[in-house]
Amino acid sequence: MKNSLAVKGLSMSQAQSISNLCNQRTKDITASLVDINNVEKTLTIGTETYVETKGNPMPGDVVNLLTAKARLSATQAFLMENIKAKDTLINSIKSERFNYGVTAPERPKLISETIPSEVGEEFGWDTLSTAEYNEYLEAEAYAAHIGQFIHKGGKLDKLRAELPTIKTLEFIDIEEGKKTPLKITVHHTAANLLKTHEELAALHRGYEQQVNYFKSKVKNAVTTENARIQNERASIQTRVNGVNSEAANTYKLAYDKWAGEERTADNEFEAKRHGRIQEAVNLRIEVAERFQGVVDEFLNQLK
Repeated sequence: MKNSLAVKGLSMSQAQSISNLCNQRTKDITASLVDINNVEKTLTIGTETYVETKGNPMPGDVVNLLTAKARLSATQAFLMENIKAKDTLINSIKSERFNYGVTAPERPKLISETIPSEVGEEFGWDTLSTAEYNEYLEAEAYAAHIGQFIHKGGKLDKLRAELPTIKTLEFIDIEEGKKTPLKITVHHTAANLLKTHEELAALHRGYEQQVNYFKSKVKNAVTTENARIQNERASIQTRVNGVNSEAANTYKLAYDKWAGEERTADNEFEAKRHGRIQEAVNLRIEVAERFQGVVDEFLNQLK
């Protein structure tokens, strides 16, 4: 929108005062013209004359009055438009917001690598050869069945425990009231059972040693492999952490530099914006020559 704002001219308070005076003068002229009519009507009764409609002929200077009114209205419109233009300009500058226009550095994507999992017992068994595994199965079967026979609660253990308690003679009732002797033949001796126990125990120990050997070998294979995996995992994590740390540091340096430059640019923008606001606040209205006469007339009244 066109305006007449300039460094020199009317202050806003002067412009508002003159605008108010123009408005009041315009109202006065309007009031002087509003009741113009063509006739006056009177009524005479006896010696008394009554006015029914007061005559109000057009003033002789009506042209001057109307051109003066138009000139006052135009001057007022000019002043108010420029007062409004100044307010709009100040508000427009105040509403401006800083836009840096430089994109911030992109945050780096952190890398990751597949971390191997620890192995279980199955891995250890897979390290045995077929022959070794078959040997383990055989030894486990021998150790299990022999152990089941000789260990506490097993058949041999029960026979050895029972032997000393066997009676040499027992009776049974075949006929009522008559006891018949029952012949008891013991076909094991304590020495015989002990010898069998020792023989089987020796076999069991041998097979059990074989079982324990393979189980230990499997456990050692698992432990060794998991130790290797732990070292590999540590190496991978160290490498990943190093790469990610370097990327993060590089990003931080770039971001800090960008943020600092943005703050500097923002401060410069704000300083310039406040300067422009102050310049706008100091603006006055440079009166156009066509309105100068009215302005001068009222300025003299305001002194």
